[in-house]
Amino acid sequence: MIVPCEIVVKCVLPSIRAMIAKELITKHNLNQAQAAKRLGVSQPAISLYYRKIRGKALDLEKDKEITTLIENLAKQLADNHISNKDFILMVCEICKMIKAKGLLCQLHKAFDPTIDIEKCDLCKTTNALKHL
Repeated sequence: MIVPCEIVVKCVLPSIRAMIAKELITKHNLNQAQAAKRLGVSQPAISLYYRKIRGKALDLEKDKEITTLIENLAKQLADNHISNKDFILMVCEICKMIKAKGLLCQLHKAFDPTIDIEKCDLCKTTNALKHL
C-alpha cells in the first residue's frame, strides 16, 4: 500500500518546485543559479524543472488558487523575505490544498490500483486521525 505522502514526494513536490522555478526565472528575472539557491536545490535541478523534464506528473497551473499560492511563495523567495519555517509552512499549505481538492487521487490510483478513489476521502479529510 502506498500512502499519499509518498505520491507527494514523488510527484507533487517536483511539480510545485517546477512552478516556483518557472516563476523565479520568468517573472522575477533570476538566473538558474539564483533560483537554485533560493529553493535549496542544485542548478541542474532548476534546469530540469524549468524545461519540464522533472515536475510534470501533476499539472497545477490550471488551478487558480494553487497558482496564486505558488506565485506568492515565489515572490517571497525572489525578494528573500521568507524564513525556512515559513517556506516549509507555505509548501505544506499548498500540498494540503492539492490533496483537499482531490488532485492527488488519479496519481495515487496509478501507483496503487487497489485504491478506490470514488470511496476514498483520506486526503479530503482534515482530521483523518479521528477515524482510527
